[in-house]
Amino acid sequence: MCGIVGFTGVAGAVGILMEGLGNLEYRGYDSAGVSVFSEGKIRTVKARGRLQNLADRLKESPLEGSCGIGHTRWATHGEPSDINAHPHGTEKLSLVHNGIIENYVELREMLKEKGYSFVSQTDTEVAAKVLDFCYEGDPAAAIRRASGMMEGAFAFGILFADRPGEIYAVRRGSPLIAALSPEGNFITSDVTAVLRHTRRYFTLEPEEIVRLTADSAVVWGADGKEIQKEILTADWNVEQAQKGGFPHFMLKEIFEQPQALDSTIHPRVHTGLPSFASDGIPDGFFRDIDRVQVIACGTAMHAGMVGRMVIEKLARLPVDVDIASEFRYRDPILTPRHLVVVVSQSGETADTLAALRLAKDRGCPVLAIVNVAGSTIAREADHVLYTFAGPEIAVASTKAYSVQLGVLYLMGIRIALEKGQVSEEEARALISGLLDTVEKTKKCLEMAEPIRKIAETYRETGSLFFIGRGFDYPLCCEGSLKLKEISYIHCEAYAAGELKHGTISLITPGVPVVALATQGALLPKTLSNVKEVRARGASVLLICRESAHPEEDLFAHRISLPEADDLFMPLLSVIPLQLLSYYAAVCRGCDVDKPRNLAKSVTVE
Repeated sequence: MCGIVGFTGVAGAVGILMEGLGNLEYRGYDSAGVSVFSEGKIRTVKARGRLQNLADRLKESPLEGSCGIGHTRWATHGEPSDINAHPHGTEKLSLVHNGIIENYVELREMLKEKGYSFVSQTDTEVAAKVLDFCYEGDPAAAIRRASGMMEGAFAFGILFADRPGEIYAVRRGSPLIAALSPEGNFITSDVTAVLRHTRRYFTLEPEEIVRLTADSAVVWGADGKEIQKEILTADWNVEQAQKGGFPHFMLKEIFEQPQALDSTIHPRVHTGLPSFASDGIPDGFFRDIDRVQVIACGTAMHAGMVGRMVIEKLARLPVDVDIASEFRYRDPILTPRHLVVVVSQSGETADTLAALRLAKDRGCPVLAIVNVAGSTIAREADHVLYTFAGPEIAVASTKAYSVQLGVLYLMGIRIALEKGQVSEEEARALISGLLDTVEKTKKCLEMAEPIRKIAETYRETGSLFFIGRGFDYPLCCEGSLKLKEISYIHCEAYAAGELKHGTISLITPGVPVVALATQGALLPKTLSNVKEVRARGASVLLICRESAHPEEDLFAHRISLPEADDLFMPLLSVIPLQLLSYYAAVCRGCDVDKPRNLAKSVTVE
């Protein structure tokens, strides 16, 4: 959530800043603004709403200059408005901010006593004026002093009025990188913002300060000493971050799943067995682990729920799955023999990062499953398994979920092998089944058109239910999340066996129910639950295998999936759920890639 871009170079800054902010729209925002050194001073233009509103303002009040900062804001303190939009500043400086200043109320009162006044409701304006208060001509010294006064998470991009052509930046908690190119240098919260200009970047560690000019980058550590940074190369290209002919990023990313799974799984299969040696995890790593703790949020947590069932079934090892935002507040019982697995697409999810740090404080080994190399979670975990999905731009996660499942399947088979629960021959058979199922995901994508027609029937739907058993239940949770977050249809997911414990009272004539019945061993029980909702007038969409032969009067619509082992069916069943959500959102006229109030990377609690 929120996005930062800064540029200093030889070209016009406004066009580059607006392009970068456009590439960060997927993170979620409700206002935007830019500050540029123009006509001998810092000038700022900002606007509530979409970037087009800011573009219109810039036509009315053009800014000429080659050094500036820009921001897309997702409201935390104060409603979306022109005044609350970033940048904020004073005569001395202008500042953009991702994160939350937790002690901003106390700081604001202190500053009022010093004669400062405030026009916005934001913690960011407080941060700007704390920095103004600390500034005595040395930007880096002022930033260090101001940072020491602030509690919470932040990434700042700063212009000082008496330092034309220079951008300063610092971070604590919230992500921020610097990127380098022959045409100039950048700061940004996500490398996708600047991929058209450069793939060379370096990350900033907490409390490090960078000063950028058109042709230089200087970094100081928390102790004020200059340090040298390792230059990294982004392995994404600009084409990967564009729509490629699809009407929305979400649909493009759904169709990229077979390739993403192949890229994630195949490099980790050697002689038919799963291996993480190329990830720096030696054979035998899992042998002495006596419990696995999975921590994640939202879609990643649903992947963890499937992972729990895979690991427990194959390795006979107990697994807990926790919502990251609750984990550290329940004083969890952890020991050094517990493997903590944190799952995050962005590698910057604030609650997941906090849980990671708690686990490390308790002496647990931490393994991260993330998609973004160099992200904070990737850097702080003891071990990292990257999911090679490429950039995921749509707010609703699709291919990131599938590759997280792919890694968890590999983990489950590897742990089972090291624990002696399966033989090498059995492990090879499981890997063969996994690879065969990945190939069958392509067949699921061929169902897009019939699923679109089914989704049309949900155009006026106000409420919907998902039911399933076994592996189908976490898929119901994921399907429900996808549908509600992008189509705004109220929906709930229930374990089908729980219907009679209250939920069935909400099933009335015409209420849509999506029933997942992909588990062969549980098919009769699930179909029995389908009969219960049909008897009360529900309109049922049944998702099952091609080989299943339910009674025709049980469903209004049916989606038939290719055959696979029960264990691997989640890789197939998630695709029609994603397509159903996508087409439901499209037919209801929703902003599919940028649903209201949501952000791609949740970097605050």
